[in-house]
Amino acid sequence: MKFRSLLNLTVLSAALVVSAASYASAKADIVDTAVAAGSFNTLVTAVKAADLVDTLKGAGPFTVFAPNDAAFAKVPAADLEALLKDKAALGNVLTYHVVAGKVMASDVVKLTSAKTVQGQELKIAVKDGVVYVDGAKVISTDIETSNGVIHVIDSVVLPK
Repeated sequence: MKFRSLLNLTVLSAALVVSAASYASAKADIVDTAVAAGSFNTLVTAVKAADLVDTLKGAGPFTVFAPNDAAFAKVPAADLEALLKDKAALGNVLTYHVVAGKVMASDVVKLTSAKTVQGQELKIAVKDGVVYVDGAKVISTDIETSNGVIHVIDSVVLPK
């Protein structure tokens, strides 16, 4: 499955990310913040399909490198559909986007990797002042929630 093809992010996506940051200031949990943002519909659908809602509504704290809808749009439709139907594989991919603990952007930039709750390491790199997580560009940071923090990425990342 090829999950990385080029797609321009829209101004609407950026506006919705700002909306997520505003909503998060009320300190909703990770799931409710993602739902309220309106730009993480595919991620929320995937979290529900993988039965991870209760986990991501739990005490945490968690750091989620969250692909927005534009990121999921880069995934070929047939591949995404197949992934959504394979609960084990879906859980594996989603938990690869989650790190235990609350890791703010000021801390992420000091790291070269981070262990995910899936068990593998995400590679972190800073190039020309931009942070990349396994090659996905971090496009919004520090959306604080009651049980952690969300950093928005422009691509779905896959475990090895």
